[in-house]
Amino acid sequence: MARTTARRPAVLGIDFGTSSVRALIVDPRDGQPLGSAVAAYTRGDAGVFTSGSDPHLARQHPADYVEGVAEAVRAAQEHARSDPGFDPEAIAGIGVDATGSTPIPVDRENVPLALRPEFAGNVDAMAWLWKDHTSHAEAAEITRLAREEGRPYLAKCGGTYSSEWYWAKILRCERANPRVARAAHAWVEFCDWMPAWLCGVRDPAAIRRGACAAGHKGMYHASWGGLPAADFLDALSPGLSRFRATYATPVLASDQPAGRLAPAAAEQLGLRPGVPVAVGALDAHCGAVGSGCAPGTLVKIIGTSTCDCIVVPLSQPLADIPGVCGIAAESILPGHHGIEAGQSAVGDIFNWFVSRVLGHGSAAAAAAAHARLTAEAERLAPGESGLLTLDWHNGNRTVLVDPLLTGLTLGLTLATTPAELYRSLIEGTAFGARMITERLAEYGVPIQRIVCCGGVAEKSPLLMQVYADVLNRPMFVAGSDQACALGAAVFAAVVGGAHASVPEAQQRMTSTRPRAYQPEAASVRTYERLLALYRSLHDAFGAAARAEPLGGVMKVLLDIQAAAKRTAAPAGRA
Repeated sequence: MARTTARRPAVLGIDFGTSSVRALIVDPRDGQPLGSAVAAYTRGDAGVFTSGSDPHLARQHPADYVEGVAEAVRAAQEHARSDPGFDPEAIAGIGVDATGSTPIPVDRENVPLALRPEFAGNVDAMAWLWKDHTSHAEAAEITRLAREEGRPYLAKCGGTYSSEWYWAKILRCERANPRVARAAHAWVEFCDWMPAWLCGVRDPAAIRRGACAAGHKGMYHASWGGLPAADFLDALSPGLSRFRATYATPVLASDQPAGRLAPAAAEQLGLRPGVPVAVGALDAHCGAVGSGCAPGTLVKIIGTSTCDCIVVPLSQPLADIPGVCGIAAESILPGHHGIEAGQSAVGDIFNWFVSRVLGHGSAAAAAAAHARLTAEAERLAPGESGLLTLDWHNGNRTVLVDPLLTGLTLGLTLATTPAELYRSLIEGTAFGARMITERLAEYGVPIQRIVCCGGVAEKSPLLMQVYADVLNRPMFVAGSDQACALGAAVFAAVVGGAHASVPEAQQRMTSTRPRAYQPEAASVRTYERLLALYRSLHDAFGAAARAEPLGGVMKVLLDIQAAAKRTAAPAGRA
């Protein structure tokens, strides 16, 4: 008698990143991947439209999202078919995450304006990508008005509204492109729009908006009635409050359904219609879920930029934290405050150095350069380069919340090597990470464990060791190399009925790798000295009110370098 293969349960997580979309099919019983695929965005420069005249501009074409998700999901299913137990009909739920704040102007039928012929090629009608900083003046105006009027709206976003966020970008469009502004019936966050597209929602006001983007990017909080008041928005620009009217509230945690997969989307993706789709969330926050984020566990999603996520139960008091990007109810885990901090550039800094400064333009040449520089930088002792870097090449997200700040490297000589600069850039991002953990601790957020995920964390043992030494903590790495997509799959498992709760799904589906990077005592001592100098530069260039004289910084840096060279000399250079 022939044996039949039992059909495996499955859920689908979809992760929309900055340059591509990833589809991951997993078994919800243990989180084991059955199939995955990545589809690159094809428009713009690696999916991003930029401007030679405005370095702050970064946009994406929504057609890339629709085409990319169909390609990735179909390819992931093809990959999964190598498992004899896989059946696409068994996919019980779909979860979605996306970059943010990446708002999209849409018409009355929820069609992105960029897909309409009259707006073809108009970058203001496209999705305003998370790293678009064109609205820095508008963000400052929002901050100023909220402070002048004594509004509470900044309390949960660190005291300063960012140019990367929802309302600043909408306000910028109102002023920069009235034609697009008039045509926009609503602005929908990417992570809310994609579940709505999957579910066939044609009315923007009917979209089930997520707590994640609303709380962290849209100044939404229940304590002041949800979104900012209409009179506040209209004081910024007459009629701006019309976009409040098309924003459905209350917002929902991602363990709630956004709807069910519509026949049209199901046909494009090669799936059965009717599959439950979870409310969308931001990519980093799903990465935190997929890395096992829980009270006391800080998750660092380290990629082109870094996002730090941690949760505190709603039942516990939590102070507002100046300079921290956001505190939002149920933005990461249901029943918990979600806390988000981060750095505006990390991997982007290393890529800038390799491609722009060293001139390695092709992907193959850049990869080889990263490998060579890493090997050479690993042979350097902490402090040996004599360099100290401020990691503000794309501004400072936490704790200064200033997108216009710029990077700095101190200590350059005619003998400085590319590897020394490369290591100093890594160290600079580690010092920036330390400023974040110190700010969280200062305001009573306990951190017992740090778990890292993302491409840089997975590919760079050097960076992980430097972070362990600078933060003086063990650094764990998430078990999945697709943590954001896995986090989306966790929510898919809950809405699809495979698990009763997010913590239950996390326990079964997520893990960390056995090896942790441990701090090395000698390196910790050197980095503590360098950290003191970093703080001096940080305050002098970013927080003038607390600045101290810099006269001694260079001399102390030279002393640290001399001591490092004496220590390294007996062992020689490998």
